[in-house]
Amino acid sequence: MRHVFAYHDKHYIYDSGSGSLHECDKETAALAAGEECALQGEEREAALRDLRALREQGLLDAPETDARPIKSHALKALCLHVSHDCNLRCRYCFADEGAYHSVREVMSLETAKAAIDFLLRESGERKVLEVDFFGGEPLMNFDVVKETVYYAKAEAAKRGKKFLFTTTTNGLLLDDAAIAFLNDEMENVVLSLDGRKEVHDAVRKTVNGKGSFDAVIDKIKKFVAVRGDKHYYVRGTFTAKNLDFAEDVLFLADNGFDSISLEPVVTDIPDLQIREEHLPAIEKEYERLCDAFLEREREGRPFGFFHFHVDLEGGPCLEKRVSACGAGNEYLSVVPNGDLYPCHQFAGDKKFRMGNVFEGKLDPALRSMFAESCLFTREKCKGCFAKFICSGGCSANNYHASGDINEPYPITCAMMKKRVECAMHVLADRKSREN
Repeated sequence: MRHVFAYHDKHYIYDSGSGSLHECDKETAALAAGEECALQGEEREAALRDLRALREQGLLDAPETDARPIKSHALKALCLHVSHDCNLRCRYCFADEGAYHSVREVMSLETAKAAIDFLLRESGERKVLEVDFFGGEPLMNFDVVKETVYYAKAEAAKRGKKFLFTTTTNGLLLDDAAIAFLNDEMENVVLSLDGRKEVHDAVRKTVNGKGSFDAVIDKIKKFVAVRGDKHYYVRGTFTAKNLDFAEDVLFLADNGFDSISLEPVVTDIPDLQIREEHLPAIEKEYERLCDAFLEREREGRPFGFFHFHVDLEGGPCLEKRVSACGAGNEYLSVVPNGDLYPCHQFAGDKKFRMGNVFEGKLDPALRSMFAESCLFTREKCKGCFAKFICSGGCSANNYHASGDINEPYPITCAMMKKRVECAMHVLADRKSREN
């Protein structure tokens, strides 16, 4: 499939079958798109020859992958909701400010150990397993996080397996002990920070209604300084209130954070919700961010932005990409009482309760529904150039928008397509500098 697009004065042809990206002039781009172009005579024939040459080399109109989804009933990962409580009251929180539309509670060590045992038992021949500590705010149950890590490592060693741990935290409880433990034991740490103080404080408030920026910024900076070259993300959210979100990403970069993710909010709160009329401004803002991203890279001041990293060829991960994320099949979420859900965004919705770690079995119909879901069951993705990059979107977002995990959320799709085009421009710009 051809995708022809422009980025400022640059023109590109992307071939989804081969994963090839070609830069060309405006008229050749129009010709490739089947549109009217000003080329006549020999110039037109020359452009057509170039396009034919690319086809002959398998770099244009190449057959799309016949890779089949990799589906396994061997569990790979659990998200442990060690705290259904939070010391913040973020307005946009999908988890009902940490309570998940239920009582505020924390997970017992007994339940956490049962979850680890369940994962080890259901992991089959997998050697590397993953556990995410999540909330609410997981550091509100720090002792259970620590003891669960020690227990999991000991039990895995008995079976010739290994755990990789991740924690997501808002930073309020990042004291020296927490910093040292997370740095030593976590493969990755996700730190929640929305950007500029006024943006962060407008939505990420403490339980007494005050902004939390001043309470967390120095703690997060301290953790990142200790972290060194180990994996972390400073992860923010933008809403309809800060459609100039490029400023927030650059603010984070200016504060020394070089691994940044900023995600669009998914909410139905009217003044925060991203709507279709916001998309033109958001697309322009992604371009503005991309321009600044490349300018800083050229100046020797690079930073990482999650959405501007893309592998066009897919490589060995292509089979995983067409499989989608694995939620509800290879990846499950565990709430404090041990109930199992497809992922953290389904947690608490009783329609999606899949079982309990103490029961040791999963609802076969629900698991089958998620196991069968993949890129190829998402009909509206078939004509999309970005499908092998985004895998058909988030099942939870799809469901909450349309009631169907296989029905892509159009607003998310539009933003994804723009980010992918920006990421392609980044690749082309880097290539031009190499030459």
